[in-house]
Amino acid sequence: MATIYDVAKRVGVSGKTVSRVVNGDAYVAPATREAVEKAIAELGYVPSNAARAMRTNRSQVVGVITGAISHSPEPTEQSGLPDLYILQGIQKAFTHSDMTLMIADTGGLPERIPHLVRTFQRHRVDGMIYVADYHQKVTLPDPSRRQPLVLANCYDDQGTSAVLPDDRRGQRTLVERIIAEGHRRIAYLTLSPLLEATGLRVAGYRDALDAAGIAYDPDLVAAADLDALGGDRQLFWDAVDRLLQLDVPPTAICCGNDRMALRVYDILRSRDISIPEEVSVAGYDNYRIIAETLSPPLTTMELPYTAIGIRAAEMLISHLGGEALPLGTPALVGGSMHWRASVATRIPPVAELSIVRERKP
Repeated sequence: MATIYDVAKRVGVSGKTVSRVVNGDAYVAPATREAVEKAIAELGYVPSNAARAMRTNRSQVVGVITGAISHSPEPTEQSGLPDLYILQGIQKAFTHSDMTLMIADTGGLPERIPHLVRTFQRHRVDGMIYVADYHQKVTLPDPSRRQPLVLANCYDDQGTSAVLPDDRRGQRTLVERIIAEGHRRIAYLTLSPLLEATGLRVAGYRDALDAAGIAYDPDLVAAADLDALGGDRQLFWDAVDRLLQLDVPPTAICCGNDRMALRVYDILRSRDISIPEEVSVAGYDNYRIIAETLSPPLTTMELPYTAIGIRAAEMLISHLGGEALPLGTPALVGGSMHWRASVATRIPPVAELSIVRERKP
């Protein structure tokens, strides 16, 4: 394997001159630079990253810890790929940088995380990003000051730099739009109460009701996450049936994710209830394989996984460029609402009612 000294000997210059050409950190006459670059190509010389790291105290490598590879569902599974999309966002942000991503998968074993952190530390990565597969609190080994850490889709009690989806605002935005279409009885089938996102989204749901002057009715809210129910569709059916049996049943049903909305479609149609004419349905995630293929297509709020990855990567890149990492309160990333045909406008809509009130003497 050719060395820097082989290149220097071929051109008839010092090793320091070759180093300046390789690193671009000092002026070299154009003719000399051209001769050095030609010799590098002819000899197949590859600069040593280890040597550069020793000189600059930078490896130009960022470590990413994720479960995206081992967590990826089978093609038949009706689920999204949150951590994989976050990983793609991180990759996209680093595309135009001179840094390389070193990705380590947990294999679905959380106990491997400390080992992976230590491995990255031994490789002297410039920084690390930990990617979670859902919004959650985590406990990770403290990285050294030299190796900053950014959390994506999760947070910790130490105030480590983190990026999270804005679940509360997302649910509020969706429910506000449904209210604007004239709905006053809006049910909410939530994810598991044990999830961080559930509390935030229920708060967003209540924010929208409060802003519209609609009283919160606990009978309209039920935990019906299929995963939390052990996949028991009968329990899910019962949760939906209880909503439909209320004295004043809902005109719209919001679901904790698009997979739950798919089940609601099945249940409503089994009872000859038309969507959206009799009951409107909305989901959450914008899992397009479900949302765009349902009939009618599903109104849903997107979880901005790719944007979370990009934001986390940009935070780390900016820090490596000299900026301080934002510590304490996590950065929140909002998603876009995808309004489709599963929510009907009820007459008179809220906007018209407001106009009538304003015109009264």
